[in-house]
Amino acid sequence: MTDPAPLWAPWRLDYIKSTDRDEGCFLCRYRDADPSEDAHNLVIGRGERTICLLNRFPYNNGHLLVAPLAHVGDLEDVSVDVLAECMSELKRWTGRLRERMSPDGFNIGLNVGQVAGAGLPGHLHWHIVPRWNGDTNFMPIVGNANVIPQSLESLHGLLLDERSAD
Repeated sequence: MTDPAPLWAPWRLDYIKSTDRDEGCFLCRYRDADPSEDAHNLVIGRGERTICLLNRFPYNNGHLLVAPLAHVGDLEDVSVDVLAECMSELKRWTGRLRERMSPDGFNIGLNVGQVAGAGLPGHLHWHIVPRWNGDTNFMPIVGNANVIPQSLESLHGLLLDERSAD
């Protein structure tokens, strides 16, 4: 049996070396950042009560996060108005992903609390993960790795390209 060939992903080194995870709530940091930093922070939408951004550690190509602006970790602490805007943004960005990337379906979910899988348990955020027929392969099973075929910068540009109206 031969040794497996290495997979080269040099763009991942920035993530590995990132101190972003050690600097508190990234959603609050991006919320408070100057909008001129949105492209750097991968923010693709700001609402009156919400923020939407690309996931820096995506499960699949097109993985987005939708979050309330307020730093709240429990669903019952979110007002009905904020929940309504979150749902509206989930609908909007799911539509944009469908239009621009033609996925066959979506996983859309919310993890509440660290035990439920929330990587940022203090700030609720919904995940929108586009899915395509056949997008699963041996990599997650054998190599414990996901293959993402598009850079975050390219995806950011694709989703914000104003070729069509919202």
